[in-house]
Amino acid sequence: MGYYDNVVDLIGNTPLVRLRNVTAGIPATVLAKVEYFNPGGSVKDRIALRMVDAAEKAGLLAPGGTIVEPTSGNTGVGLALVAQLRGYRCVFVCPDKVSEDKQNVLRAYGAEVVVCPTAVAPEDPRSYYTVSDRLAREIPGAWKPDQYSNPNNPQSHYESTGPELWAQTEGKITHFVAGVGTGGTISGAGRYLKEVSNGRVRIVGADPEGSVYSGGTGRPYLVEGVGEDFWPQTYDRGVCDEIVKVSDKESFELTRRLAREEGLLVGGSCGMAAAAALRVARAAGPDALVVVLLPDTGRGYLSKIFNDDWMARYGFLTTDASGATVGDVLAGKGGRMPEMVHVHPSEPVRDAIDIMREYGVSQLPVLKAEPPVVTGEVAGSIAEKDLLDALFTGQAHLHDSIEKHMGPPLPMIGGGQPVGEAVALLEKSDAAVVLVDGKPAGVLTRQDLLGFVGARHP
Repeated sequence: MGYYDNVVDLIGNTPLVRLRNVTAGIPATVLAKVEYFNPGGSVKDRIALRMVDAAEKAGLLAPGGTIVEPTSGNTGVGLALVAQLRGYRCVFVCPDKVSEDKQNVLRAYGAEVVVCPTAVAPEDPRSYYTVSDRLAREIPGAWKPDQYSNPNNPQSHYESTGPELWAQTEGKITHFVAGVGTGGTISGAGRYLKEVSNGRVRIVGADPEGSVYSGGTGRPYLVEGVGEDFWPQTYDRGVCDEIVKVSDKESFELTRRLAREEGLLVGGSCGMAAAAALRVARAAGPDALVVVLLPDTGRGYLSKIFNDDWMARYGFLTTDASGATVGDVLAGKGGRMPEMVHVHPSEPVRDAIDIMREYGVSQLPVLKAEPPVVTGEVAGSIAEKDLLDALFTGQAHLHDSIEKHMGPPLPMIGGGQPVGEAVALLEKSDAAVVLVDGKPAGVLTRQDLLGFVGARHP
């Protein structure tokens, strides 16, 4: 009889699929290594199995123990699969940008999930790295795999992913493209491919805008499970020949195209990797064989990337092309004032008052950086009425820092959404931040809406 003893035995040996439609006009052959054929739905099943095996062998994980790991979801699923089979408890710590779908998948496998804020430094006590360290210390019998420093992460790809790619392409692979998160996949598989080909295979990393691998400072981005704000030990800087920077917009657009044109329902980091692979393939000759690794399934992103309302809210889609949009209103403001009048958390209250007077606004977004910024860098807002009340009651002083008195961030609306949705939103708020391609592009007020309507109907 043909069967497997358990689902863990299904890990690895995932297929290659040729991309035919998104590659239109590209003479090179582009193949996708489809990792959602792993039982947990992602490439992370590979590292989970090897890390647990190694921990048991080293005596770091004993029967009845607990696995504690900071994870965006996929590593957690892989660890949960192995833990189920071997009787371990799992506690996973996720950043809050991880979709609820993915968190619920972890819980479905019996894991406990702790959610932490994304837009904080790695050393912050609230960061998902720091929280996982604390839980690993506090829980008896806990073991933290730490995929960011565990050498078994890249080693699993050196021993499985790399050899599979070489065998499946009969040694004809010329380029290997993969997203860089912990760095394990590209370091392990890339090292193997370089060794076996005597350096002939070119290794290309795909990275989101803002991540350190492509020269960023770790500024937030929306694509999940890839990129970093620090340099993991599992990343070998000597393996990659090139790093390709990809925007959230390009990543999400290609993710949706892969589903609709290739039948591949994959996650946002897959769209990012595929976008980089298409750039590589366009520059390569017709004899090139480019393989891109697609790390996970898109079923954890149905409420985000594949949801038109979510895409529109973040300014990636225009929901009604027949009428005026929020972006039209923003563009109609012209040069009357800077696109994003703002203050910073560390500035004094006096400065906020001066800026409000200068530009005649009653609310200001509080930003952690100078524009252009991303949504994760919007710290809060300052409202004129609240500030005045606090000053006159003695609860605030002109020299206080703004962060002591700021409120929650202004509501956000996509630039492609109809003006009617902005009208409805501003019935409850005096201002809103407009997002274009996932990034704050300006602030919209009721006065802006009135001015826009007045200009269209003089």
